[in-house]
Amino acid sequence: MKVPFAFCLLPFALIVASCSPKGPYAITDKVYKTQAKTYAETIKQQQPAMLIDSSGATVPSEWVGTVNFNMRKPNYVIIHYTAQDSAAQTLRTFTIVKTQVSAHYVVGKDGKVYHMLNDYLRAWHAGFSKWGSISDMNSCSIGIEVDNNGSEPFTDPQIKSLLALLTQLKKAYNIPATNFIGHQDIAPVRKPDPGPFFPWKALAQHGFGYWSDDVLELAPDNFDYTTALRLIGYDTSNINAAIVAFKRHFVQTDVSPLLTQLDLNVLYNVYRKY
Repeated sequence: MKVPFAFCLLPFALIVASCSPKGPYAITDKVYKTQAKTYAETIKQQQPAMLIDSSGATVPSEWVGTVNFNMRKPNYVIIHYTAQDSAAQTLRTFTIVKTQVSAHYVVGKDGKVYHMLNDYLRAWHAGFSKWGSISDMNSCSIGIEVDNNGSEPFTDPQIKSLLALLTQLKKAYNIPATNFIGHQDIAPVRKPDPGPFFPWKALAQHGFGYWSDDVLELAPDNFDYTTALRLIGYDTSNINAAIVAFKRHFVQTDVSPLLTQLDLNVLYNVYRKY
């Protein structure tokens, strides 16, 4: 992909912008507006399909605008931890072209929420991932990065803000409870986030994802845990990685690839909710 000239100026522009009365992200905000305008112009194009058949003849084609359409909406929310030391560091990471990574929202330790991309646009947060039959999670999801280095508890203010944000997104886009998941869930071989400190149980209590019941029924002797994981959504092509991802999310006290009887009971309980 050819990088627009404006993006090549970002490193220098960020230094200049840091002294700007409009703030350190004045230049990147301007680039965002320019890029968004380009996409808007693309959407407004009205042209017939330019087709050639197998004989080399032009296929008759005409543009006729339908009146029945709307914006494509996100149907999943993917939660990450930043694996960095501050929200400021993450904001810089997401405003430099060479990183090739972004998210729709960043939630700071103090609870401040940074909205970085329109919800209807495609952020680059999921990477190579899969959930169920979906292999392009970036195209159907909102990415939320929570400021956390991966080895520390999440703060009360940021979880409070995250819950408020999830409430808004769920209502705005009618996102099912099943579709609030973590980066670890969709990329079990590559990613551990949002990690064992993330309060998935608290989120489930507010309607964002599921959690196992307090009283667990024993998994049957013939319980097929591989199929259960796949029906939840996990990519089971690497079954050990899928098991670890499941346990990071739903067990959290042990992340080995071995399934104890308790793990099987939790899995049996959770998969029946899907």
